[in-house]
Amino acid sequence: MDLKLVLQIVGVVLGLLYLWLEYRANIWLWVVGAIMPMVHGVLYFESGLYADSAMQCYYVLAGIYGLIVWLVGKRRKGNRLEIGHTPLRLVLPLVLMYAVAFAIIYYVLVHFTDSTVPLWDAMTTALSMVAMWMLSRKYVEQWLVWLVVDAITVGLYIYKGIPLTAGLYGLYTILAVVGYCRWRNSIKG
Repeated sequence: MDLKLVLQIVGVVLGLLYLWLEYRANIWLWVVGAIMPMVHGVLYFESGLYADSAMQCYYVLAGIYGLIVWLVGKRRKGNRLEIGHTPLRLVLPLVLMYAVAFAIIYYVLVHFTDSTVPLWDAMTTALSMVAMWMLSRKYVEQWLVWLVVDAITVGLYIYKGIPLTAGLYGLYTILAVVGYCRWRNSIKG
C-alpha cells in the first residue's frame, strides 16, 4: 500500500476523532492533537507542502500549551476553562501575528524550497497558527478562522494529490460552522 494513502487514512481517523473532541470542547483533543501532527507532517512533506509539514511541529507544541491552558486557565467555571468571545483588544495583535507569520513563511517557501504553492501554503499555515492559539483560549471565533483555513485547504490538497485528506478538510469546513454555532450558543446562557 502506498505510504501517502496509509498516512491519509490514519490522518483522517485521527482528524475525525480530534474534531469530535474539539466540537465537544473535550480536553482530550490536545492529546490527539499531539499525535496527529506526526502523521500529517510526513504526509505533507511527501506532498511538497513544506510549510504545512513544518507547521506540525508547532501543532505538537501548541497541543502541550493548550492542554496546560485548559487545565489552569483563568476563565474558569467549575474546574474548566470557559468558552468565550475573543476580546476586541486582541484582534489587532492577532492580525499582526498572522501578517508576520505569513510574511516569514512565504519568504522561506519562495527562497528556500521548491514549493509550487507558497502563497496558499503560507496563508493556511499562518492562519492555523492564529486559530490554534485562539482554540487554546477557547475563543468561539477560532471556528471562523478554521472555516477559512479548511475551505482553502480543500482545494490545495486536491491540487497536491491527497484527496482523502482534502475530504477530511471538506468535512472540517462544514463542522467549523456547526462548531461555531454550538460554542456561540453555549455562552449565551
